[in-house]
Amino acid sequence: MSSKRQSVLPAVDRSGPKPPVNFSTSLTISDNAVLLGSHSITMQAETVIHPRSRIESSVGSILVGRRCIVQERVHLGAPPDNREKGTGGVSLGDYVLIEAGSVVEAGGTEIGEGSVIQVGSKIGGGAKIGKNCTVSHLSVIASGEVLPDNTVVYSNGTRRTDRRGTPELRKLSIVKQIAMLRKMIPSNPDKFR
Repeated sequence: MSSKRQSVLPAVDRSGPKPPVNFSTSLTISDNAVLLGSHSITMQAETVIHPRSRIESSVGSILVGRRCIVQERVHLGAPPDNREKGTGGVSLGDYVLIEAGSVVEAGGTEIGEGSVIQVGSKIGGGAKIGKNCTVSHLSVIASGEVLPDNTVVYSNGTRRTDRRGTPELRKLSIVKQIAMLRKMIPSNPDKFR
């Protein structure tokens, strides 16, 4: 009997081409993350990529800004449902948090600095999300949709403008999460080069 705990999850599918990568030296990326595609993937300083997250650059390049967190089972750069929505990849600004199980489609999609995409949300290809936005759990942002800065989107489609003025507190929260995650997630960026 092995002393190693066995996972109940199916094995990670790593089939597909290995993309060209450009990583910061301070990146934390799990061995169990999946990177695939033919376009470049760039991840900047102090970003954390959780296990079982999938970063796919088959439609376009992926740019992940400074101090971002991409949680488990996130699919970043998923091929859009409607292939006619154009080409282009995904660009995340600094201090972006994408929570577990979310899907961000490629196609020129942009997520602004300080935005939070909560659990199980879907961002359609070509969507432009402004700075300091919150997309609540299980929300769907349609392809090509534009959200102004400081917008909060609820899962029932209701929207409001966040006037609390707390972007600096959000950034501090992200920095604290990153400090803790860097201790917990074993990182091996050389595996993906």
